Amino acid sequence: MRPDILNPLFASVATLPGVGPKTAKLFDKVLAPVNGAEARIADLLFHLPQSGIDRRARPQIAEASLEGVVMLEVTVVDHRPPTGRNSKAPYRVLVEDETGDVLLVFFLANHNWVERSLPIGARRWVSGKLELWDGHLQMVHPDKVLDAEGLAKLPPVEPIYGLTEGLNQRAVQKAVEGALGRVPLLPEWIESSLFAQRNWASFSEALVTLHRPGGPEALNLQHPARLRLAYDELLASQVALGLVRARMRKLGGRASVGDGRIAGAIEAALPFTQTSAQREALVEIRADLAAETRMLRLLQGDVGSGKTLVALLAMATVVEAGRQATMMAPTEILARQHYERMLPLAEKVGLRIALITGRDKAAERSRTLAGLESGEIDIAIGTHALFQESVGFRDLALAVVDEQHRFGVHQRLALGSKGEAVDILVMTATPIPRTLVLTYFGDMDVSMLREKPAGRQPIDTRALPIERLDEVVAGIARAIKAGARVYWVCPLVDENEDLDLAAATERQEVLAHFFGDRVGLVHGQMKGREKDAAMAAFQRGETDILVATTVIEVGVDVPEATVMVIEHAERFGLAQLHQLRGRVGRGSGRSTCLLLYKSPLGQVAQARIEIMRETEDGFRIAEEDLRLRGEGEVLGTRQSGTPGFRLASLDVHGALLPVARDDARLIVDADPDLATERGKAVRLLLYLFGRDEAIRLLRAG
Repeated sequence: MRPDILNPLFASVATLPGVGPKTAKLFDKVLAPVNGAEARIADLLFHLPQSGIDRRARPQIAEASLEGVVMLEVTVVDHRPPTGRNSKAPYRVLVEDETGDVLLVFFLANHNWVERSLPIGARRWVSGKLELWDGHLQMVHPDKVLDAEGLAKLPPVEPIYGLTEGLNQRAVQKAVEGALGRVPLLPEWIESSLFAQRNWASFSEALVTLHRPGGPEALNLQHPARLRLAYDELLASQVALGLVRARMRKLGGRASVGDGRIAGAIEAALPFTQTSAQREALVEIRADLAAETRMLRLLQGDVGSGKTLVALLAMATVVEAGRQATMMAPTEILARQHYERMLPLAEKVGLRIALITGRDKAAERSRTLAGLESGEIDIAIGTHALFQESVGFRDLALAVVDEQHRFGVHQRLALGSKGEAVDILVMTATPIPRTLVLTYFGDMDVSMLREKPAGRQPIDTRALPIERLDEVVAGIARAIKAGARVYWVCPLVDENEDLDLAAATERQEVLAHFFGDRVGLVHGQMKGREKDAAMAAFQRGETDILVATTVIEVGVDVPEATVMVIEHAERFGLAQLHQLRGRVGRGSGRSTCLLLYKSPLGQVAQARIEIMRETEDGFRIAEEDLRLRGEGEVLGTRQSGTPGFRLASLDVHGALLPVARDDARLIVDADPDLATERGKAVRLLLYLFGRDEAIRLLRAG
């Protein structure tokens, strides 16, 4: 149960004065962390100002800047209402001080309000943006018109919040004021020496400082109040991950020790030798499998670093121990590809593997399910269909999850429910920056594959403006004549009038005009069988060019493909560009990646393209991507619902992460039940930041 002291913060925003049912729905839209949920007071308090209007500078008219908002003390001189009953001309009011005058301009104004607010001869303070119109200073729709009493109530720096249509700043500011009054006095969860060393304010004082900024510096991400709240959020995340990890260790595992006969036969059948990084990762994984604790390991590899082989050898190890393994891929194309690549090796060494997807025929599916339950099948490869209730194993030892770095902690725990003490290996070909590994995978051990197998060719990456499309098509014709196969990636499936982007369907038609029926098409809106057929035709060389959307981003492997064209490269993130480029350079031939962009390039797009031309190191690219985009975009969390951060920004607050991690480790080691006074305060922290899943684990023992 959530402690009663937090109830005021978990009440609905609708309970605040001035927030009616209609406004509450708008707050839900802006604040609720999950779509369809009700916004709570804590959500409102964590919705920090994006910027602020500094109203402390109050120049005279002659000295006022035309840049930004100004606050002027003026005398009302003259009213100039529009003439004629149906006139759409604005209502103008002339105001002045001893240095000059300004026309205040109101379109479609309520005349009574203007006359009441700005009586002739009155002293007023007006705020807004000044502009020159026909040689005269004017201010269109001042955002403030105040008398002395109103000025006294005005904050020196007015906080500006993110809004949605129908919600205005005044409504948010008023609601926040009400919410600040509901913050209870909470015990301190930050370790006392760190608290003193950093000279941080309390949780409630930090919130007040940020929502009532005394100066523009309070809006800086490095302000002590913001650092304190960012640390709170990072600490909550790290404690939750630490508790999950402790729980996994407490649950215990089952040792799977192989004798090496199957894995050895696979290695002997390989036409190449493994990299030292692959061998090291296998040593770590096998040590986990042989231990009495449960494995939860992340295998990170750059594009083409050989993760699939490591996974196959790990699965062979548990089969040698008389148990079963499963490998789950995010798409049917990828699941089928893993299966087809593993099948020849598996048959050679006597491994019995099966494919399970959502498209299996009933009879075929029944046979596969029976084989898994009886133990006749050693390894099942498939999509999410693997984790349906109908799928059961005789003795599942290892679950390998491919390309699922978007999974949350609770989903990782749920994966092990198909067997007794299942070991879990999560793989990703999207290198993840170190801070994000600590943040999202702090409950996991990490193995990294930084080397590429011998024989991999460097990829020649070039950038060209889209205006040179004719040259690109001519170059491709020459490459195809020399035996090349080409990927051509577009950002959208169909032409969208709102976005001037090449659609895959339209691009295929244009290229077919030059290359006839040698141009294939694959995109996410096609049926599974159509996608498979298009991919298979390209793999077999029946088509020379495959026009595609980003469905080919992950895992697709055609060694004969040596040219990658990415149209509107400026629209893609760095990691995505790197993934797409990684579809070529997989064979022995020289490969080229062409980044086609629309001019002029923005600063961020320019930086991305320059980095792509400079390096093929996915780990460096990942760090740059984090710097340019932020953690939510890099991990896809804004789309997938994994817990991103609301107060901490990892590119700014990343230095706090190791501190939070060390402190979290001390808390979990010294007080695993969070039963001490500080432990109880940390429980409040977990509830506040939505990490109460970890508390449920505590209760479950």
